[in-house]
Amino acid sequence: MIGLLGIVIVFGMVFGGYMLAGGKFGIILKALPFEMMMIGGAATGAFLLSNDMSAVKQTLRDMGKVFKGPKWKHEDYRDLLCLLFELIHIARKNPVSVEEHIEAPDASSIFGKYRKIQSDKEVVSLIADTLRSASMNYDDPHQVEEVLEKRMEANLHHSMHSSHALQTVADGLPALGIVAAVLGVIKTMASIDQPPEILGKMIGGALVGTFLGVFLAYGFVGPFAAKVKAVVEEDAHFYQLIREVLVANLHNHATNICIEVGRQNTPTHCRPSFGDLEEALKTVKQDAA
Repeated sequence: MIGLLGIVIVFGMVFGGYMLAGGKFGIILKALPFEMMMIGGAATGAFLLSNDMSAVKQTLRDMGKVFKGPKWKHEDYRDLLCLLFELIHIARKNPVSVEEHIEAPDASSIFGKYRKIQSDKEVVSLIADTLRSASMNYDDPHQVEEVLEKRMEANLHHSMHSSHALQTVADGLPALGIVAAVLGVIKTMASIDQPPEILGKMIGGALVGTFLGVFLAYGFVGPFAAKVKAVVEEDAHFYQLIREVLVANLHNHATNICIEVGRQNTPTHCRPSFGDLEEALKTVKQDAA
């Protein structure tokens, strides 16, 4: 909703101000289809030229994050902490019994309680791989933390590609606008023998190219890139929480302490309160009893 509001404000303030200042839309509307064809078409071609098909598809999907926002919400962080509590509790009570959950997460009764988390392959894989490493006596917390850190850095780098691709397009749009404007000037110079009022309209049409390139770059594509980056970075906290809890577990802290470490490392606006989490964990403990 806030993304749509931002678009309305950009259009309203720019064109509303232009209209109130006495500007006429005739020249803009006449030149717009041709300028958009040149600028938008060139930007699209450059985008396709600089990315492979998988990156193109990922970018198109990620543009929806501008309107949807982060994938992981307040209740998802609470559910993740409950899931990790239950898995750690079982692993410490009977290391063998946790294997059925980490080897077949799709069929796990524990993962099945949290469908949204279960549907994310990277989250499930991150949890299962780390618990599996612990069961194989690969229990040096510092080594595990380093491995997890590198893995999450690689995932974050991949997830950021959409933002970088959009920002590259945003950086190129003003220059493409100048290209379109120069072509308009060339067209105008070929008609230099026309009356001033005709030349004025032709020059105005040429300047629409410069306007459109800058407008699209700083009014839309650049903000889209920034929003995608912000959403990806926020969602990355979900994976970092997994690292913090499971590394604390390898340090042999009490299970409640491991979960509290995770809670404290949750972003403030998504962090469940201590009381809220305790209530959720009580239900988990009762089910496990």
